[in-house]
Amino acid sequence: MEQAFNMFEQAVNFANDLLWQEILIGLLIIAGLYFSVTSKFVQFRWLKIMFSSLGEKRAKMPDGSKGISSFQAFTISAAQRIGTANIAGVATAIVVGGPGAVFWMWVVALLGAGTAFFEATLAQVYKVRDKESGFRGGPAYYMTKGLNQKGIGYIFAVLMTITFGIVFVMLQSNTIANAYDEAFGVNTAVSGIVVAIVVAIVIFGGAKSIANVATAIVPVMAALYLILVTVILVMNYDMIFPMLQKIVVNAFGIEEVFGGAVGAAIINGFQRGLLSNEAGMGSAPNAAASAAVRHPVQQGLIQSLGVYFDTTIVCTATAIVILMYTDLSFGADAPQGIAVTQAAMDQQFFGFGGTIIAVFILLFAFSTILGNYFYAQSNLSFIVDNKTVTFVFRAIVVIMTAVGAVLGVQLVWTLADLFMAFLAIINLMMVVALSPLVFELMRDYKEQKDRGESPIFFAKNISYKLPDDNEWGDDDYRMDDPEDYNK
Repeated sequence: MEQAFNMFEQAVNFANDLLWQEILIGLLIIAGLYFSVTSKFVQFRWLKIMFSSLGEKRAKMPDGSKGISSFQAFTISAAQRIGTANIAGVATAIVVGGPGAVFWMWVVALLGAGTAFFEATLAQVYKVRDKESGFRGGPAYYMTKGLNQKGIGYIFAVLMTITFGIVFVMLQSNTIANAYDEAFGVNTAVSGIVVAIVVAIVIFGGAKSIANVATAIVPVMAALYLILVTVILVMNYDMIFPMLQKIVVNAFGIEEVFGGAVGAAIINGFQRGLLSNEAGMGSAPNAAASAAVRHPVQQGLIQSLGVYFDTTIVCTATAIVILMYTDLSFGADAPQGIAVTQAAMDQQFFGFGGTIIAVFILLFAFSTILGNYFYAQSNLSFIVDNKTVTFVFRAIVVIMTAVGAVLGVQLVWTLADLFMAFLAIINLMMVVALSPLVFELMRDYKEQKDRGESPIFFAKNISYKLPDDNEWGDDDYRMDDPEDYNK
């Protein structure tokens, strides 16, 4: 049994290294540059519009109820991004790839902001009505409805279901278990069972209970975490510039080049950056599609701004705190993940920082498990909408929550990287194929903005042919006030 498990781990490592080193890093750069150049760097050029779009009026859902506003959509997506990837993932990137890995996370964010704009905009265009939550959509929908690639759409939906319903769920429970083992000495198996029981109670309660729990927990904890990190940075303000300098020097230093550390920094920076901001992976579009906005571009701008907030602010602040830790060690054999962040926080808060982080991680990772389940369930419904299948799938999610807690940290992160690679490779190619549609939508949005109007999209306003059942006809979309059509 042990030999078989070792062979499995070796196979996962081999496949992961192959996909990332030979395919995905290059694809992320090329696709990111393509989206940036062809859109004339929309992620920088429309930065002012991104902020102004936060004040856009809210639209109505299909049932006539008020949808969430642009600002609410931003705060929810931003809060969801603050979690395991920002707290434990940044630590893993630094330990394995060195401080220079943070620089490459910045690169992923700058390019990824453009990618996020394209994929979120497409998700809005091809969204469909959902009886329970208003709208749903994502890559599987724009692959099938936009490119008529049903086979690829179903393959992607299967991968999304496995990745978010099994692999990422294991990653979150593993982080919770290790955090409580580090802080309180709680057995990882015990933590896994407890978390699995609570997850079962919530997900068998349906999507509404998921939304209620996640909405209540995440924004408050995200704000508290940012306050905590800000306090540390203010207390150590004289260390901020030296740490930033260390990040840049380590990314390009002569010693790192000859020691092979630059390669490790690039790989780990890209891996943790992708997991953190999700730009290009195809996960964020599932959430983007559920928002009620008056123009697809509006949601693209919101998601693009979220990438900046996540990586350039939250991840950077966390990285500086970790780099201040005087006992930090590097290399594949060094302590990784949440234990490193806890140790760094302990040093700043007189031995109590690790306990504080354990509480944060419990709530962040738990809410992320619920969010992951939502993504997985949405894609499972795309494949087959059957109550029995849904029940079995929920049971599998609960079981894998418990299993993930007892697996090795490195194996769980490698599995996450591997499945991220599968998703990103497929999604990026499909988004590139649909990019001409986004260019038309940008033109339509900007023309209305230039006329001083609040942009509203109708399918008839562009030459690109959308499916007959699109949600952007004259009678499909409603605002709070019909007068808005004339403003």
